[in-house]
Amino acid sequence: MGILSWIIFGLIAGIIAKWIMPGRDGGGLIVTVLLGIIGAVVGGYISTFFGHGRVDGFNFGSFVVAVIGAIVVLWVYRLIRR
Repeated sequence: MGILSWIIFGLIAGIIAKWIMPGRDGGGLIVTVLLGIIGAVVGGYISTFFGHGRVDGFNFGSFVVAVIGAIVVLWVYRLIRR
């Protein structure tokens, strides 16, 4: 269930991250969704690494971690893309 939840969180988190950080990114919706999935996984890993508890299932805390991870990945993607 963990991987599936992060993929679903990533889909939603990528769209929300794009909404929070608007800009012209190549690739459109597909790249945004992929960055969201990567961001959700990265956010979950970082949260667990820093001891903020396990990230499991569909809950508000996990969703916030996924969105923050997606924003970070989107920001890094834009830095590399320049």
